[in-house]
Amino acid sequence: MEPRASVTSFKDIPVRRWSLRSSCSLPYGSFANSLASLAPDAEEKPAISPKRAYVTMFVLCYVNLLNYMERYTIAGVLTDIQKFFDIKDSTAGLLQTVFICSFLLLAPLFGYLGDRYNRKYIMIGGLSVWLLTATASSFVNESQFWLLALLRGLVGTGEASYSTVAPTIISDLFTGGKRSIMICIFYIFIPVGSGLGYITGRGFASLTGDWHWALRITPIMGAVGLILMIVLCPNPPRGAAETHGEGVTEQSSYLEDVKYLLKNKSYVWSSLGVTALAFLTGALAFWLPNFLSRARVYQKLSDKPGDSSDSYIFGAVTVATGILGGALGTSLSRRFRDKVPNADPLICAVGMLGSVPCLFITIFVASASIPATYVFIFLGELLLSLNWAVLADILLYVVVPTRRATAEALQITVGHLLGDAGSPYLLGVISDAIYPGSPDRNFDSLKYSLLLCPVVGIVGGVFFVVTAVYIAEDRKAVQQLLGGTPTTAASCT
Repeated sequence: MEPRASVTSFKDIPVRRWSLRSSCSLPYGSFANSLASLAPDAEEKPAISPKRAYVTMFVLCYVNLLNYMERYTIAGVLTDIQKFFDIKDSTAGLLQTVFICSFLLLAPLFGYLGDRYNRKYIMIGGLSVWLLTATASSFVNESQFWLLALLRGLVGTGEASYSTVAPTIISDLFTGGKRSIMICIFYIFIPVGSGLGYITGRGFASLTGDWHWALRITPIMGAVGLILMIVLCPNPPRGAAETHGEGVTEQSSYLEDVKYLLKNKSYVWSSLGVTALAFLTGALAFWLPNFLSRARVYQKLSDKPGDSSDSYIFGAVTVATGILGGALGTSLSRRFRDKVPNADPLICAVGMLGSVPCLFITIFVASASIPATYVFIFLGELLLSLNWAVLADILLYVVVPTRRATAEALQITVGHLLGDAGSPYLLGVISDAIYPGSPDRNFDSLKYSLLLCPVVGIVGGVFFVVTAVYIAEDRKAVQQLLGGTPTTAASCT
């Protein structure tokens, strides 16, 4: 295939790289690009110095933390927002839905750009839009709920640009077991950021007496992240970690990329599993603090919903389970992968299916004991948190380097479109429909609507079991696509 002319303004500066169709390409998959590889890294010429790679990792993790803090700050002050605008559960759930819809609609665009253009510039542009719209959303008044919803939708621009691109940069900075650890650390900041979102949101609202201030803390911290990204983050060649720093290139259309991904059964089934996980975690993250607050009123432990302690405790539980679950999932993957080729999707299946009884117990024990409820929330979230880093592992070792951003984008789009884009709103609608016009029954109505979550957990576990059937075959196919035996750079000149 003849290479197309490069774009010299915004597109990456071309350098000599490995071609996927060249006979001088490195094997890719179970060893060369597996996140969970335990083999020591081979001596290779790094595209980025180790010191700069670690600095970049710090910046990417910091911004990832802020992304998820911003996403769940709203949940930490949801009761205040409902009172401020005088809205029902279904309308409140719409805030998260419009955010996710914007996120998923833009993800394919950023995935396309991320596989072809300078990824650093893409992240900077998206983060800048996020800062401006997040700040503006903190100044709405009682008659501007529509504006708050619109601005929350635009906030999704920043996360769409970042979530599709950042993991691919990490995969180009590290390899082998070291990459596994770095990806684990990066994805641990999803639940950590989510938990801190509840805590900081509730904390600043309580401190200032105004929920608007809860939406201003992350933009302030985000401005620091933007400066750090501009100054410190590089744009490494794609596939640099597997090709002695030279990178991998392949000229293909977006349609060809999509067809390639749809033929990858492990990618398709694991993406369906991600969708179920997103539905489950999105709904629980948005509604559980509110549910626990209503449970206190139901037990006559509080006079009215809005107890700030639930946001603090739930946030702390989310942070703790995110760290423990992420580390445990990666440790299990590293321990069993060499012995069991399909260990990764099986770990995800165990996490999803194991969380189901915990969720059932959480929903029904809340009316009797708040402490017992938190115990089962902890166990359920711990099991769900096993999945995040392992799922990133699966995607990166069954997809070639030049299509990773597109793969991330399509997985994000499908996962959010059918997952957490609609789950908060859907549960709100069900809650309003069960006991319409009965404020005294709002605890029972939300409790019964939450029963949809464990059902989705069972479906997601089945998706991961099916993934386990195909993953060894698909990993081998990627390795064969990229070549046979590793060759040195000198032999390809």
